[in-house]
Parts: sequence; structure tokens; C-alpha cells
Amino acid sequence: MANNPKTATADAQFKKSQREQDGKKAMAEYEANGLAMRAKTAKLRELRLARDAEAAVAAAANPAKKPAKKAAKAKPTISAYHKDQEGSRNR
Repeated sequence: MANNPKTATADAQFKKSQREQDGKKAMAEYEANGLAMRAKTAKLRELRLARDAEAAVAAAANPAKKPAKKAAKAKPTISAYHKDQEGSRNR
């Protein structure tokens, strides 16, 4: 089969139209995914805000249930370290 310029031109035009159609389809999918993601995010935000509001109401109704604070741990001082070293004699 010989290389026919008309056939090559027709093939090129066909491929170009296929790429355009594929591009339009891909863009439509991209936009649909973005819309679905925004809807999902809005729904989750509403659920989170409702949960936080319920927690705030529950905390206001029961103010006695506050978490106990932990006692602060005393940090060792340098002088205590030196006293320990003098008694052990392991220098």
C-alpha cells in the first residue's frame, strides 16, 4: 500500500478529533470529581460542627467532669546531682 497524502491527512484529522473528545471527557470527569469532593467535604464539616456543638452542650451540662491536672514533677537540680556523685565516688 502506498503512502496516500489524503489518507494521512484524514488519519491526522481523525486522531485530532479523538484527542479533543478525550480531553472533553477527561475535563468533565475532573469537574465531576471536584464537585463530589466539595459536597463530601461540606457534609463532613456539617457533621463535625454538629458533633462539636453536642460536646459543648454536654460539657456545659456537666461542669464537674473536668479532667484532673497532673502534678508537676520536680526537676532534679545540679546541686542534687553533685551530692549524688559525691556519695557514689564513681567518677
